[in-house]
Amino acid sequence: MTAVPGRRSSTFSRLLRHGFTDASAAERLLDSAELVPLRDDPVLLDALGATADPDLALLGLVRLLEAQPVPGARRELLDTLISSKPLRDRLLGVLGASTALADHLTRHPDDWQALVMYEAHDLHPGVEEFEAGLAEATDPVSLRVAYRRCLLSIAARDVCGTTGVAESAAELADLATATLRAALGIAGAAAPEDAALCRLAVIAMGKCGGHELNYVSDVDVIFVGEAVEGADETKAVRAATRLASHMMRICSETTVEGAIWPVDANLRPEGRNGPLVRTLSSHLAYYQRWAKTWEFQALLKARPVAGDLDLGEEYVAAVQPLVWKAAERENFVPDVQKMRRRVVENIPVAEVDRQLKLGPGGLRDVEFAVQLLQLVHGRADTSLRSGTTLDALKALAAGGYVGRADAAQLDEAYRFLRSMEHRIQLFRLRRTHLVPEDEAELRRIGRSLGLRTDPVAELLREWKRHATVVRRLHEKLFYRPLLDAVAQLATGEARLSAEAAQERMVALGYADPASALRHLEALASGVTRKAAIQRTLLPVLLGWFADSADPDAGLLNFRKVSDALGKTPWYLRLLRDEGAAAQNLARVLSAGRLAPDLLMRAPEAVALLGDGDGGGLEPRSRTHLEQEILAAVKRADGAAQAVTAARGVRRRELFRTAAADIVGSYGTEEQAAEADQGALVDRVGGAVSDLTAATLAGTLRAVVRDGWGDSLPTRFAIIGMGRFGGHELGYGSDADVLFVHEPRDGVDEREASEAANKVVSEMRRLLQIPSADPPLLIDADLRPEGKSGPLVRTLTSYAAYYRRWALTWESHALLRAEPVAGDEDLGRRFIELIDPLRYRSDGLADEAVREIRRLKARMESERLPRGADPKLHAKLGPGGLSDVEWTVQLLQLRHGAAEPGLRTTRTREALAAARAAGLITDEDAAILDEAWVLATRVRNAVMLVRGRAADTFPTEPRELAAVGRYLGYGPGHAGDMLDAYRRTARRARAVVDELFYGATER
Repeated sequence: MTAVPGRRSSTFSRLLRHGFTDASAAERLLDSAELVPLRDDPVLLDALGATADPDLALLGLVRLLEAQPVPGARRELLDTLISSKPLRDRLLGVLGASTALADHLTRHPDDWQALVMYEAHDLHPGVEEFEAGLAEATDPVSLRVAYRRCLLSIAARDVCGTTGVAESAAELADLATATLRAALGIAGAAAPEDAALCRLAVIAMGKCGGHELNYVSDVDVIFVGEAVEGADETKAVRAATRLASHMMRICSETTVEGAIWPVDANLRPEGRNGPLVRTLSSHLAYYQRWAKTWEFQALLKARPVAGDLDLGEEYVAAVQPLVWKAAERENFVPDVQKMRRRVVENIPVAEVDRQLKLGPGGLRDVEFAVQLLQLVHGRADTSLRSGTTLDALKALAAGGYVGRADAAQLDEAYRFLRSMEHRIQLFRLRRTHLVPEDEAELRRIGRSLGLRTDPVAELLREWKRHATVVRRLHEKLFYRPLLDAVAQLATGEARLSAEAAQERMVALGYADPASALRHLEALASGVTRKAAIQRTLLPVLLGWFADSADPDAGLLNFRKVSDALGKTPWYLRLLRDEGAAAQNLARVLSAGRLAPDLLMRAPEAVALLGDGDGGGLEPRSRTHLEQEILAAVKRADGAAQAVTAARGVRRRELFRTAAADIVGSYGTEEQAAEADQGALVDRVGGAVSDLTAATLAGTLRAVVRDGWGDSLPTRFAIIGMGRFGGHELGYGSDADVLFVHEPRDGVDEREASEAANKVVSEMRRLLQIPSADPPLLIDADLRPEGKSGPLVRTLTSYAAYYRRWALTWESHALLRAEPVAGDEDLGRRFIELIDPLRYRSDGLADEAVREIRRLKARMESERLPRGADPKLHAKLGPGGLSDVEWTVQLLQLRHGAAEPGLRTTRTREALAAARAAGLITDEDAAILDEAWVLATRVRNAVMLVRGRAADTFPTEPRELAAVGRYLGYGPGHAGDMLDAYRRTARRARAVVDELFYGATER
């Protein structure tokens, strides 16, 4: 074939039109001696052009012709190739899709004849036909050759479209069954004395058990062994173990003909740490006592395939009842979903977007969703008990457990993704689930799936489309039929029965499924726009509620909010259109009582949960809060109305803080939970303290304006104390304060004192009036002389008292003093007055140190509630807040004058300063900081969950689980949380004993 100079040959152009990418190389191959007889045959060129990779198919054909042992064999192959379309399509189809099978044909050039037959029984072979194909194999090498010959015929039918992906997967599973039987036969022939001692059953698991195997996949198995009659059981199990091990090696080890596939027995009880072979009774004992949820999920696909099939059937019959009770296990649905998330999290970041099997929207999502539904409903409906994913999905749709449209979309997506997986693995017969990045490989895969116009672009587009469908449906699949069951909208659609719907709600963790279904009915029924949008939202929301400790509360609270705001146009639009809002709302409504209670009093605060202009969940600055509250006070008509407005702002901002805390602690689908627990604590403490200060400032302004106009007869300042002064307030904290005043020039001191006392009395009254807003309690018990002393003093009176009467505990308490509202100059001068008292230049006398220790010990013994477990008391227990704070404050009292960094009201700042000054080791500081942060989070969690303050873990199981979720512990791990708290507190107490109680003087 010599081309005219300056022009391409006509063959070159024809090759390009037929899909060849390297037409020059193809021309040279067509000119080779082996293909001389067919060089101008249009049938061959058309057949090559129909393959996935014409270049690869042509090269494989030339190699196969070259490998024929004699010219007659080559002539026979060419004649048959041209005269027999079935052979032509099959052989060239395989050569264009798989270099591995082309290599096999080159090594075994007669095996092409396995593709000649085209009888009816040849189209869908089963185990019996494959056993016949492997019958002559007597050793691992010959078994591999026979296996590849059978695989060749499966691949040929697959690439030609004679069989669909489900049929090909079933044939691969049948071939694996026949191969396991042949391998066990070879192992038994090698050790007849072992075979005579035992009965050994091979149970297929995973994709082999489910009759949906890949081209290259681990074949998961479990072995069951029993002694033959009269044999010793121990010896029989050892013999069975040797046979099983040999069988695994026969299939897995690499020989001159390569390996078949790995046989994986890690799904057995105790995994790789457990015995390879167990008796039936041993298996049952393990599953009844120790098995985890995922092990029952795996047993869905258990199927006896080799060895003693009667024993295998006994095994399956014995474990099946346990499988169908798995959905009754505590935390069943969260366990399954958590396992799915863990699989995704373990994918290397660089591979996530290319993972066909494990990535989001991949094959595993479909399989997990289907298996979850099978386990929930399969106990009552035996039609669902199929180990094959597509068969099970079809049964779920037929029974109304899955919507038909959803099932059809998932079926289509699963078939496409499995077809891609098959084509990727078939190329080199390697186990992989990664979509290649090489354009030539993508082109071959696309063409093999019938995408011929623009194979690469079409393939990627179709893959992403199907992955998106799976990602959208795989979780909603579980929840959407619940809506159909109660809304009764879709005509002609099989629905969940009331019993099945309740069964599913129980599996999701709902304690009162009947009430939950009534809420769903109220939310989703009807033809209004509101109902339509909520039917779209609820499948996702139900999943998020189920991921909480109290799904019932989440759904009930959502109904309440929707009833209050459902007619407000922006509400449903916010949830539908702003990605974070719906999930944030679900988290907030199901995390405990406090945040929903705050929200119910003014549901419009739900706008804060979105991404738009509602301010989001970022805490607002104290300056901003004061400006808003003072502006509201100015507009109000009277003190009562003004303080009501201030308390309304406080309620809204408490909700903002609580919601941000919950979302940060739980995390979202887009953002992981906040890893820095200390940052969460600091944000809450700072936000609540700033909010309290702004509320007091507004209340003070309102009371003064109402009673005295623009100016009070005395300057007046509020000093924050305790956690308030330390910027460490929790959700349920009182405001510890001191009140100080100073008569204005020319004002009688008595008149000034009366005015100041009236201000305090009115502030306390207005902030505690019962209303929809939470009260703000003002506690002034840390004032001089405590409850016996005057509520308000002049600056001069404070100076006289502290100079003459101040006790050690008062100097201690003043460490936290900081002006928070009122006259700034007066507040500053109060701090100047007390600084020499709390940061003494001569340090702390030994007697004062002993007194502080005595006070601490007495407080521990007297204030700890009767019956409380000291080790779990976050405030007064060993290693709790009191221990850490008193230890840090003792360092401040001793060294505050010399170390400026210690002159702070904040515990963590003071601890860091002490570490920087060398007063405490890095290790001890870290231990105390961890304990303080954890104890503070426990108190915040209890308030969020129960809606009222407490210093100990709740005893009610759901409340305890909710505290655990807030602290980062999954379902069923409340015990781990308590153990971790005890461990952290115990370490902190050891440091406190050393630093505070005198083991070490610092």
